[in-house]
Amino acid sequence: MTTIETSTLAFLRDLAANNYKEWFTGNKDRYEAAKANVEAFRDSLWHAMNQVDVLEGIKIFRIYRDVRFSKDKSPYKNYFGLSMNRATAQRRGGYYFHLEPGATFAGGGFFGPNTEDVRRIRQAFSEDDRPIRQVTADPEFKSYFGQLAGEELKNAPRGFSNDDPAIDLIRKKSWIVRRPFRDDEVSQPGFPVELVKTYVAMLPYFNYMTKILTE
Repeated sequence: MTTIETSTLAFLRDLAANNYKEWFTGNKDRYEAAKANVEAFRDSLWHAMNQVDVLEGIKIFRIYRDVRFSKDKSPYKNYFGLSMNRATAQRRGGYYFHLEPGATFAGGGFFGPNTEDVRRIRQAFSEDDRPIRQVTADPEFKSYFGQLAGEELKNAPRGFSNDDPAIDLIRKKSWIVRRPFRDDEVSQPGFPVELVKTYVAMLPYFNYMTKILTE
């Protein structure tokens, strides 16, 4: 599998320190080389992931920021992002890879799900939170991800009680997992294989969430 070059990380590190159009234009060749490296990485990751799951697409997010409604007017992202969706309604969840010096991580789950999915997830947890807690208490899950993450409400959403035993799960607006990686790990030849193993470790979680969203 294609590896992430140290020069790609170096470009992103320098971009973070020089996030303005003149610098980017003067270093366009470095950007093109970094982008080509990430595109090759994307293609090899796509092939590897389709050996362990069924995906419907993979994309690289544009490096150019939409600053129209942002106080931060920096024109460029100082990272590359890749996303992969699982195929068909019978395979719910998505994978994400965030490449940023000092902040690289593999993520996945349900980020900003639609209103109906949010309702079904919360209802399932309220009715019986034992299955999801068994999934997240599994030693392999905990070794990769620790615990479920995601933005939360301060109080119980409408229709639920703060006394619900599953309120810690119900308050969430997204249900995601993530595993951080150090820069020295990212540039190692074995990193792509470790990344795929990380995504495979998400599958029991995805499978349970698919069950409650499709039954």
